[in-house]
Amino acid sequence: MPGQSGDTSLVGGSAVGRRRHRLALALIVSCQLLLGIDSTIVNVALPRIAGDLHFEAAGLAWVLNAYTIAFAGLLMLGGRLGDALGRRRVFIAGVVVFTAASLAAALAQNPGQLLAARAVQGIGAALASPSTLALITGTFAAGPERNRALGISSAVISGGASLGLVLGGVVTAAVSWRWVFLVNVPIGAAIVLLARRRLPETPRHAGRFDVAGALTVTAGMLGIVYALIRAATAGWTDPKVLAGLAAGVVALAGFILIERRAAAPIVPLGLFRDRRRASGYSALLLIGPSLIGPFFFLTTYLQQVRGLGPVATGLVFLPMTLGLFAAARTVARLLARFGPRLVIGGALTGLIAAELLLARVGPATSYLAVLGPLALVGIGGGLSFVPIYTLILSRVDGTDAGSASGVLQTVQWLGSSLGLAVLVATGRPYVAAAVLAAGALILMVFFALAGHAQTHPDVRLRAGGRERPDGPGHPDEVEQPSASRAS
Repeated sequence: MPGQSGDTSLVGGSAVGRRRHRLALALIVSCQLLLGIDSTIVNVALPRIAGDLHFEAAGLAWVLNAYTIAFAGLLMLGGRLGDALGRRRVFIAGVVVFTAASLAAALAQNPGQLLAARAVQGIGAALASPSTLALITGTFAAGPERNRALGISSAVISGGASLGLVLGGVVTAAVSWRWVFLVNVPIGAAIVLLARRRLPETPRHAGRFDVAGALTVTAGMLGIVYALIRAATAGWTDPKVLAGLAAGVVALAGFILIERRAAAPIVPLGLFRDRRRASGYSALLLIGPSLIGPFFFLTTYLQQVRGLGPVATGLVFLPMTLGLFAAARTVARLLARFGPRLVIGGALTGLIAAELLLARVGPATSYLAVLGPLALVGIGGGLSFVPIYTLILSRVDGTDAGSASGVLQTVQWLGSSLGLAVLVATGRPYVAAAVLAAGALILMVFFALAGHAQTHPDVRLRAGGRERPDGPGHPDEVEQPSASRAS
C-alpha cells in the first residue's frame, strides 16, 4: 500500500528504469485483462454450457455465483496475505491457482466439476487481484507516473469486460464453450514465468490472518445465495431453502462476532459507524443487480428466444460496456461542474429507467430495442461509481484506507452475486433491479442531504473507526479517486 514501509517504488528517470516500469506494468495489466475477460466471457457461453452439461435453469446462475462468492469472500484475506508474505509471491500464486482451475473447468464433464473449478478460479483471483493494484502503487512513484499507470489499468479492466463478451461469442461459435476457459491457460502461464523476473518483490510483514472471518463470510453467502436460487424452483417452504437460509444467517452472525474480537479483523467494523460510508456501501450493494442482471438474463433471451448466435449476442452488449467506459472518462468533469448529488441522482434515475425499459422485452421484441437501454445501464452505472467511491473513501484514517477499499470491492462483488440470486428468485428480474436501484437512489439522496449537517468535512476516522478532527492536508487524508479508477 502507498506509504508503507518497505515501499519498492522505482524512479524511472533512466531508460533502463522506464523499460522496467513498462515491462512490470505490462505484466500487471495482463493479469487484470485475464480477470476482466473471465468476468464476462462465460456469460455468452451459458446456454451452450447448460445444454452440454445438463444444468437445471436455476442452477445455471451458480456458474457465475461460484466464482463471484469465492472471489468476494476471500478478497480481503488475499490483500492481507500480499502485505504479509510479499505481493509478487502472492500474485504469482493467485495466477497459478486461477490458471490451473481454468484448465479444470475446460475439462469438466458434469455440473459439479465445473462449479468446483469456478470456485477455485475465484480463490485464485482473490489472491491475485488485490496484489495488482498494490504492485502498481509500490512500483510507480506517487504523482503523474502512478496516475498514468492506474489509468492504463482501469482502461484495461473496462476493455477486458468488452473483449470478454465478444471473445465468448466468437470462441463458443467457432470452437466450443470449453475454450472460454482454455484461453486463460497460455496467458496465465506466460504471466507466471515472466513475473518472477520482471516484478519487484515487497518485504514480508508479520501479521495475523483472519482466516476464520474470511471462511465464515464466504460460508454465510454460500448458504443464502443457494437458498435464494433454490427458492426460484422449489419455493420458500422447501426444507433445503430454509436450511440454507438458516446456515447462512448463523455463519454471518459468527462472522460479526469473530470480527469484533479479532486482533486484525478482515473487516474493521468501525468503518460502518460513519453514516455516509455505510450509506455508500449499501448503495453499491443495491446497484450491483442492475449491472449483472442484463448480462445473465439477456444472454439467454437473445440466444434462446431471438435466435442470435453467440457472436451476435456478445456484440449486443458492446453499448453497455462502451457506456461504462465513456462515463468513467467524463465523470470527474461532471462532478466538478454539478456536484455529487446531481450526478448520482441523474445516474441512478437513468439506471432505473433502463431496467424498466428492459422489463418490457418479450418474445416479439426486436433485439435492436435492447441496445438503448443497455447503453443507459452502462452510463448510469459508470457515473454512479466514482461519486460513491469518493464518499466511502474520504475521511478515512490512513491505517484503515486499505480495509475501506477492500470492503468496497467485496461489497460490489457480493452485491452482484446476491443480487443475481434475488433476481432469479423474484421471477421479474428487471423490475426487481429497478426497485433495488431506487433504494440506492433514496439512500444516496438522504445521505447527500444529511451529510453536511452530520459531521464536519475535516473529521476523519482513526484506526478501528473512531472519529477525530484533522485539518486539511493531514498526512492520513485519503486521496479521492479519479475517473481512471472508476471502472
